[in-house]
Amino acid sequence: MATTGGLWIRFLSGPDIDSLGLSNAEIVDAVEDAVRAHGDGRVVVEPRVHLVPDNDGAGHFNVLRGHLSASGAQASGAQAGGSRAGVSGVKVVGDFVANYAAGLPSELGLLTLYDPRTGVPLSIMDATLITACRTGAMTAVGARYLARPDSRVLGHVGARGTAFWNVVLLDELFDLDEIRVTSRRPESREAFARQLAAVTRARVRVTATAGEVFDGADILVEASRLTEPEPLLRTAAVRPGAFVVPYGTVSAVELDLLDVMDKVVVDDWREAQSGRFGALRRHVDTGRLSAGSLHAELGQIVTGRRPGRERDDERILFWHRGLAILDIAVGRAILRRAEEQDAGTMLRYR
Repeated sequence: MATTGGLWIRFLSGPDIDSLGLSNAEIVDAVEDAVRAHGDGRVVVEPRVHLVPDNDGAGHFNVLRGHLSASGAQASGAQAGGSRAGVSGVKVVGDFVANYAAGLPSELGLLTLYDPRTGVPLSIMDATLITACRTGAMTAVGARYLARPDSRVLGHVGARGTAFWNVVLLDELFDLDEIRVTSRRPESREAFARQLAAVTRARVRVTATAGEVFDGADILVEASRLTEPEPLLRTAAVRPGAFVVPYGTVSAVELDLLDVMDKVVVDDWREAQSGRFGALRRHVDTGRLSAGSLHAELGQIVTGRRPGRERDDERILFWHRGLAILDIAVGRAILRRAEEQDAGTMLRYR
């Protein structure tokens, strides 16, 4: 922010963001708008890069970069939280699986937003919540277009921060009868189930194994925290009509999983081909998933350029790697609200 007294940046801490009261619907809408912009070509998505420190495998950093153009309505007037040209951003988020032992989230992130006309920094904000909620919102947007509307059973493996948002937003979107959850550590899955039971409409059931979670489920979400590949989501568990979302950093699916899929959808095909990690990394590297076998990017479906679910018995897989434009979209919504409420701390930049 430029003033006669120099340049100032709005810093938003985690507690600052929590106090703003952004609703689940606002988060999902921001993400869906970003997906639509992706389908319309109004974004810039740079392939993520990884920084892997010399830390004996404790974890790594993901660096995500992107630009989200203003919509027509935004471009016609002054846009809070950015310029008429939109907003650019960079997020750095750590992926440290064992952080729970220190009482820390496994994914701690920082997002910086910039005015693309001048390069002036607009905001620095905690992106830990943003990372979790935009991931869950992307799962929900995918399900809105690709899952059966009458889906009743959700099977979810993993209890990290993004898991909560996956389950809560899917519970709001579908009239679920049962939510099944599990994770590697019994204390983790039990605590996760208690957290969910307090806010979900559907009954929450804890299981000891991934096989029990996924057996006969209509929506299967694999968000595990593996350090070595292990087939938690087995191909035989995917029934006709299922919607499957694997997005663990390390693969937890079998190599023949795509053989039973009627459609495979990704968030961004170029992003799906990049990086060292990802649930379907082996499938891309071995050619089992290619430009020829890919059905669509989700943005093409949201904008109507490609069909979503066309039959009740289709097995559809949606692989989302996590796009910077989602962080930027949610960050922009947060910054607008913060400007309205004059929240956060103004820091002198120069």
